[in-house]
Amino acid sequence: MVNQSKPSRWKCVVAYDGTGFHGWQSQEGGKTIQDLIEKNLRQIFDRQIRIEGSGRTDSGVHAHAQVFHFDAAWTHGADKLRKALQTGLPRSIRLKTMRRVRPDFHARFDAKGKVYRYHVHLGEADPFEVDYCWSLNRELDWPAVLVAAKVLRGKHDFWAFSGENDRTYETTVRDLRRLDVKRRGQRVTFTFEADGFLYKMVRSLTGALVNVGLGKLTPDEIARLLKNRQRIPAVVTAPPQGLFMVKVLY
Repeated sequence: MVNQSKPSRWKCVVAYDGTGFHGWQSQEGGKTIQDLIEKNLRQIFDRQIRIEGSGRTDSGVHAHAQVFHFDAAWTHGADKLRKALQTGLPRSIRLKTMRRVRPDFHARFDAKGKVYRYHVHLGEADPFEVDYCWSLNRELDWPAVLVAAKVLRGKHDFWAFSGENDRTYETTVRDLRRLDVKRRGQRVTFTFEADGFLYKMVRSLTGALVNVGLGKLTPDEIARLLKNRQRIPAVVTAPPQGLFMVKVLY
């Protein structure tokens, strides 16, 4: 039986395999991470409880540590609530941590930044990796990619790398504090850290960097895109399955 005392605010960290889900954000049809978690909360508390995520991830995108919060009265301890909420969720969704936080904590508005990672396989990825990388099966001009990554680092207007240019933003300037590019064998990993990201910005940056490596863009053209704020067809949106939300910074 659910305790009727004063509600607490709960901060949760969840990992999920986005394969087969329609993203994080609730939508008609219910095949989203948010919908499944809220369904379990309703079973526990016998009422509708909305959760607030740190941000949305698209269909097919994965997360090591998505953060969300909700308000509910519970007196049996955080771990028991975590286990109760985990019960019934598929194995592809795992609640990693849950704890009480101050009443004014907000998973989205208190975030100071996020870290994303994108995996590209230069060869033909095997069946156990294909859902978690962009299987490019092409070689890249490595020096050109590294020069382009250097151009993108820092505070810029990333309008040209937004996947939804008609969306209303207070500002499209973001501080890309980190853009690391590492290669091990045929696996290339792009790591992005910024104070915030525009819609599909990481996938657009990855697509642009890959096209630099394929000779379809140059680092100088990347610089002009930042200056001119105009997206061009060579800025492709990388497929979703290679993208992972790694961490939310508070």
